[in-house]
Amino acid sequence: MDQNTKELFVRHHTNPILTAKVWSYPVNTVFNPGAVKFQDQYLLLCRCEDQRGISHLTLARSRDGISDWEIDSKPFIYPEPDKHPEELWGVEDARITYLEEMGKYAIAYTAFSRGGPLVSLALTEDFQNLEKLGAIVPPEDKDAALFPRKIKGEYLLIHRPSTTFALGFHIWLSSSPDLQHWGKHKILLLARQGAWWDANKIGLGPPPLETPEGWLILYHGVRQTASGSLYRVGMALLDLENPYQVLHRSESWIMSPQEYYEQSGDVGGVVFPTGWIYQPETDEVYLYYGAADTCICLAVARLKELLDYIKTCPADTTPVWF
Repeated sequence: MDQNTKELFVRHHTNPILTAKVWSYPVNTVFNPGAVKFQDQYLLLCRCEDQRGISHLTLARSRDGISDWEIDSKPFIYPEPDKHPEELWGVEDARITYLEEMGKYAIAYTAFSRGGPLVSLALTEDFQNLEKLGAIVPPEDKDAALFPRKIKGEYLLIHRPSTTFALGFHIWLSSSPDLQHWGKHKILLLARQGAWWDANKIGLGPPPLETPEGWLILYHGVRQTASGSLYRVGMALLDLENPYQVLHRSESWIMSPQEYYEQSGDVGGVVFPTGWIYQPETDEVYLYYGAADTCICLAVARLKELLDYIKTCPADTTPVWF
């Protein structure tokens, strides 16, 4: 696919599907939702920024994943700096993974600490009760999600540490025996350099999606322009039993800010996917994303088309430095 080819995800005609105007209490913006199917409902765990600039996470529920959203009257995950000092300046950008072995949903989210953003983890069985495990990696780190099953006896976490030393912000992969002690840290995807759309800064989108061809991941790439940052979306395919091996990586972006609600908002020029739900009966992938850090939108693709495309892409040839 080159830049003249249509994007793989088709935006829903009702976009944006959720905005601050329909919220059940006053907020500034709603965006970057985690997504999961739970008890025949679509759940979005939405980042809500209040009018101080501090974020929390609130659930919205729908029967069809598109319309008639019921929004909880209070947050599901709220900053608790007295118990969790790493949440002093808010909680942001949840990714939700169902861990079948535990029978629980793992929510990886960004806690904004005095020392910078870091990755925290929480568990729930019913989206009513919540167990916070606290910070699992030190700052600065964000854009994290778990794989849905253990691989070779260990949990795997994709995340994005930040550094000014290594010529860019890259996507890393780490493992743990117990969800709390993380090691075997390795770079999974390097940000490209130079004029590329994903040069210098990349980060994971939704949690990895298991397919017969491998683990499918979306990631955002950030291009610095004269008028600010431009966020686009690319794709990669990882080996099923050795996710450290990148089988294919898109050279072109597959989604970019085009619509008015993606171009205009608190941070214009941003499409930022954080949740997706696969519908096996139709082979559709519902992709939920934040637009312009202001609202929540939906785009739909066929999984077969995503896999057909990514398999035409070359292996990741970015030089490894670690």
